[in-house]
Amino acid sequence: MESKDIISGIVNTNIMLHKYSKGELTMPYVQEILLINCYIAGTYYSNAREFEQALNKGDKLKLIREPNNKYDNLAILVKDSADNKLGYMPRVKNEVIARLMDAGKVIYAIIDEKLVEDYHIEIKISVFMKDF
Repeated sequence: MESKDIISGIVNTNIMLHKYSKGELTMPYVQEILLINCYIAGTYYSNAREFEQALNKGDKLKLIREPNNKYDNLAILVKDSADNKLGYMPRVKNEVIARLMDAGKVIYAIIDEKLVEDYHIEIKISVFMKDF
C-alpha cells in the first residue's frame, strides 16, 4: 500500500467522523433493545407531582448510576430532561441494568404512561439499551 492511499484513507475517515459529529450521518448497526418495563419507585418522596404536567408519554428520561447510594449500591436515579428527580429504578429490577451501565452501555428510559392521583404520581417506563 502506498503512502498516498494511507493518507487518502485517513482523510476520508476524518470527513466521515466530522459528518457524523454534525448529525449528517447515522451510525450503522445501532440497535435499541428493550430491557424491561416497570414503574419508577419513590415518586411519592420526590417532587415529581410539582412538574407532572411537563411529563408526557414518549419523553426520554435519564438514568444515572448511584453506586455510593447508602440504601442500595445498585441504585439508578431517574431524571427528566430538565434534570428533575423523578425517583429510582425499582430495587428488584435494577441489578442487570446497573451492571450494564457499569460496563459502559448506554441505557435510557421512555415514559409509557403516567397515572396522577391526589398527592401521588405513578410513572410507567420502558428501559432501553442502545447497542452499537
